[in-house]
Amino acid sequence: MREHDPAPTPDPAVRAGRPTGREPAAADPVHVLLVEDDEAIRRSVGLALERYGYRVTAAPDGLTGLEVFREGGHDLLILDVMLPHLDGIGLCRRIRETSQAPILMMSARGDSLDVVSGLEAGADDYVVKPVDTTVLVARIRTLLRRAEFAAGPAAEEEPREDHVRAFHDLTVDTLGLEVRRDGEPVALTPTELRLLLEFVAEPGVALSRQKLLREVWDYGWEGDTRVVDLTVQRLRKKIGADHVETVRGHGYRFRR
Repeated sequence: MREHDPAPTPDPAVRAGRPTGREPAAADPVHVLLVEDDEAIRRSVGLALERYGYRVTAAPDGLTGLEVFREGGHDLLILDVMLPHLDGIGLCRRIRETSQAPILMMSARGDSLDVVSGLEAGADDYVVKPVDTTVLVARIRTLLRRAEFAAGPAAEEEPREDHVRAFHDLTVDTLGLEVRRDGEPVALTPTELRLLLEFVAEPGVALSRQKLLREVWDYGWEGDTRVVDLTVQRLRKKIGADHVETVRGHGYRFRR
């Protein structure tokens, strides 16, 4: 693990355990940027991820993390909320100014304000410390699958006439994975794009938060629906609030 400062022996604050499997061997492994000010946790998380085949670069504070991020080449970022110099929320916002790379936030307290602030800033998901490595790796794999989907073709089949869907000022190319509003391209994170495609697939149908958690975040359990609500909020800001209606007590509906 490449670090920007010395790190001590791993601490049990991160329950690394024994990995049940590794990421497939590759000439160019997935590169994770980990920004965490606690040296023991930073070292432990980094070593645990390396056991799964990830390449990890670690930074001890927000400003260093921003500098390292700007060097480029990172496939996914893990940001602690409480960081010196530039906190994780501010760092997330700075990254989102230029990049749609997957971002996973870590919160020591699981505090509602931390979660809400991180997701509003543009994070895709979050985990609560102490980190269970099994959960962490599962979240990472889901985010990477979503990013891979967003970067490539949506299907192997030949293009169909209806692959470009129009909704007033919004057009969505479900094969080319391009979104335009008033003819101008809309920059969406992989999570926002996956959420939009779920809506576009069933316009006019009320989709529950639990269904969206399963389909977009790949949660096989009743997860935190705030992730859905805040990602919908971000999506509305980019595509126009009128396109997504709230179905009180249930979820959301995409207007035809």
